[in-house]
Amino acid sequence: MPRILVVDDDAAILKLVSVILSRAGHEVRTSSHPVEALDLLKVFTPDLVISDVVMPYMTGLEFLEQVRSHEKLGAVPFVLLSSHAERGDVRRGMNLGADDYVPKPFTPQDLTTAVDARLRRVGLTRTQESGMSARALGTAQVVWQGTAVAWVSRKALELFFYLLERREVTSWEAAEALWPEKDEARASSLFHTTLHRLRRSLSSEAVVSTNRRYALAADLQPDYDVSRFELLAKQAESGSLGLEELRELADLYGLFLPGADSPWVDEVRARLEAKQLSVLGLAAEAATAAGRPKDAAQFHQRALALDPMSESDWRGLSRAMETLGDPRAKLAARREAWWSVDLD
Repeated sequence: MPRILVVDDDAAILKLVSVILSRAGHEVRTSSHPVEALDLLKVFTPDLVISDVVMPYMTGLEFLEQVRSHEKLGAVPFVLLSSHAERGDVRRGMNLGADDYVPKPFTPQDLTTAVDARLRRVGLTRTQESGMSARALGTAQVVWQGTAVAWVSRKALELFFYLLERREVTSWEAAEALWPEKDEARASSLFHTTLHRLRRSLSSEAVVSTNRRYALAADLQPDYDVSRFELLAKQAESGSLGLEELRELADLYGLFLPGADSPWVDEVRARLEAKQLSVLGLAAEAATAAGRPKDAAQFHQRALALDPMSESDWRGLSRAMETLGDPRAKLAARREAWWSVDLD
């Protein structure tokens, strides 16, 4: 799924472009500020960038210059949007390295046609893309060369993600992690059987062994949703994400490898849950500062669903509900959950 970054200070345009491209089958990230977008690009590498031309603090043309100055982003297709379709802007943008120019107002077809044309030029389309992606948040799926991998066994899938998380392990480390209840001989046998099944599911060269240590092959380094979530969470903790970006980040979270019950999985879940609680706390603070108590209440409620003992979230929820004039503020003050009832 091609990844697209959209930058525009107009919230309505940002939402419109996001909806059009998401429905067209793209993964879309948005930013309302070009400076924040530059920070986002440190942890998110898109397949295409769309930017407005007229923005405060930094124009789209200046943003384009900054993007093109980074070596890893120098070849990323860049499309400009503007309601001021002046020839001078078009000429300067193209001279700076823009690949296309879409004037406002535009139709969904105008936008998707321009995007698809640029993606085709770099050999990337919605239906055919090279490489591998691994999704473990709220699901367990690996897509390789545009096709979902059909795993020979569930444990083979789990071993793949264990190798992805640990990078390099001994056979005993893997056996102990995936079959802690088995004795050494049985666990070792299960490891080698599962390793064979993993290779059958992918390829015989999918896992390499050096000095009795095992790792995924160098050419099988997937786009991993857990890594992206953690990188963005780190960025959020630095204070560089706005409220809507924090909301999108919180929505990326899901239970790690649902259905798996190995102790190592529980360790990863605890690590990611701590990150999610931090993101929700930052989102609640941002919503409160923006005068949006309903949003703040929702973030606090989501945090309490993960950690019912969080006093700071109970206090924040109570304050937000009082601001809303919601009678459930009394329930929050008494630390009583009502999660079967949504905030309307």
